[in-house]
Amino acid sequence: MPFTFPHPRLLEKVIARLFALLCFSLLLLGCQPTAEDNSLQRALSNNDIAGFQRALNPRTFAFPQDHAAHPGYKNEWWYFTGNLNSTEGRRFGYQVTFFRIALTPEMTERKSAWATDHVWMAHTAITDIDAGQHWHDERFSREAAGLAGNSSMPLRVWLDDWQLLANGDKFPWQLDINTAHFSLALTINPDKKVVLQGEQGLSRKSSEPGNASYYYAITRLATSGTIRIGAESYPVTGASWLDREWGTSLLAPDQQGWDWFSLQFHSGEEMMLYQLRKKDGSIDANSQGSWISPLSNKTTIRPEHITLTPLDWWRAPNGANYPIRWRIKLNATPAAPAKEWVVQAAVPKQWMNTSIKYWEGAVIIFDAKGKQELGRGYLEMTGY
Repeated sequence: MPFTFPHPRLLEKVIARLFALLCFSLLLLGCQPTAEDNSLQRALSNNDIAGFQRALNPRTFAFPQDHAAHPGYKNEWWYFTGNLNSTEGRRFGYQVTFFRIALTPEMTERKSAWATDHVWMAHTAITDIDAGQHWHDERFSREAAGLAGNSSMPLRVWLDDWQLLANGDKFPWQLDINTAHFSLALTINPDKKVVLQGEQGLSRKSSEPGNASYYYAITRLATSGTIRIGAESYPVTGASWLDREWGTSLLAPDQQGWDWFSLQFHSGEEMMLYQLRKKDGSIDANSQGSWISPLSNKTTIRPEHITLTPLDWWRAPNGANYPIRWRIKLNATPAAPAKEWVVQAAVPKQWMNTSIKYWEGAVIIFDAKGKQELGRGYLEMTGY
């Protein structure tokens, strides 16, 4: 078949995406890791941070303004996960994440429509729990020629036709994702208030000043809409979780990766935990979490309060072993008795075989004996 030169607009998009992928690859240059996510560790470390703002002290948050981007910082993301049920009771998990990566610390005057100060990446996945299947996709783009970016009032975050769109300056928000094999069209509305994680929203990831992010979450959002897998569409309802973080350097050189849990209990409570693992196998003292009451009141969980024990593992095609079943023990404190759960992957193979590889997927919360379901959630694991 003779080669047909593509339409100029299509060619522009292809070139822009290739350039974005090149820019992102350059951010991770020199990363042929011993652990698969070493590239992610480098991207979130304190290399090439001159001129960027850093998360050093607690700040005052303002909404809806802080739902939009913070371009003075190097890294930022809008992270949605959720567990949904179809009208027939079929269970699904989903993930949608928009990443903004700054190339320069300050906005520069653009002399070309293709000039840009930011590269965008987006990841998405659906887990069909009852079928035991997991699908994922990713995209890259420059923030140029309208291909990707964000705006405020109303909030909009997009990469091509993948987008998060607000209703003026208020909720509900609309999440629209379309890939060749699956799509999401979801409406999300908070059931609970914003929670400032860490120290009034300052989440320290290592002992070095500035290795931190500004971090807030909405730990339960009522969610409804439609999921499509192949040619089949499913009306769905359920609960989502939003994590918002921005900063310039997060990880220290001696840190390998993390295990991050977002757990929604049927009781109306939530728990967020992240365990930062060092290269020597120890757990960093800056690991932490929070317990959220039904009224959105937060109690901080420190490393001495929690014990995480892997119980079962899944081996990825690249050889990385991920713990997919955990025992979580919340130790007794003067304010609360000890609690214990078993958290296991709803489907073992929820591996994100993307440019940066990691495990992210839906989990089920059981009682200490692993028999009674107490809730559902999501788990992300890197650095294995």
